[in-house]
Amino acid sequence: MKPHLSDYWSIPAENDADFVYHMEDVLDLYHEPYDETRPVICFDESSKALRGHESDPLPARPGAVARVDHRYERNGKQRIHFATEPLTGWVNVEVTERRRTTEFVDRMVELADDHYPDADCIRVVVDQLNTHNPAGFYQFFPPDEAQAYLDRFEFHYTPKKGSWLNMAEIELGVLKRQCLDRRIYHAATLRSEVAAWQDHRNAADRLIDWQFTIDDARIKLRRLYPVEIEVEEDRQVQG
Repeated sequence: MKPHLSDYWSIPAENDADFVYHMEDVLDLYHEPYDETRPVICFDESSKALRGHESDPLPARPGAVARVDHRYERNGKQRIHFATEPLTGWVNVEVTERRRTTEFVDRMVELADDHYPDADCIRVVVDQLNTHNPAGFYQFFPPDEAQAYLDRFEFHYTPKKGSWLNMAEIELGVLKRQCLDRRIYHAATLRSEVAAWQDHRNAADRLIDWQFTIDDARIKLRRLYPVEIEVEEDRQVQG
């Protein structure tokens, strides 16, 4: 026990049918075998504050670790748009100044036109952020073109307070640890470093071995399920 320590955690409400519906929808999708004509893409976003050193860091030397002054210079913030295909290990990272519906639509168009032009259907896992709205296609394209794009997509939304179900968060965590866990002052430097990390990650060809299933959820997250699940169990016992 370490009562002096705590952590932040987004805890969903008990008996939350909406959470269960979106969770099982995503978990069912993850259970499907690889199909190159119907790729599963996980998409998520993050940000990176641009900061520079006021004083030059002191490098490590025998008997002393590297030291960085706590003071820094601010230079704004950049948005990171992250897409990954867990069953192939492919990742794609774009850095922009803002995160709006137009940036989301741009990323989806890139998936359709540049990365998966021959796919019959691109299945995208995203959270329920208000900018992740398929209606946004109608804001930026004529109706026939918007519908043509949407016919190529199938969106699956993680539940609110359940972003951990998006496998893009796993790869984003790797990006942050390996590339972003330091001060970067210029946006151009950030884009260059992220591009280098992306090339290295894709060359490594590392897949995500997702283990959590619907059966696991119904046991480990039992409290999230409405009481009807108990009724069904009683029927099985009576039968």
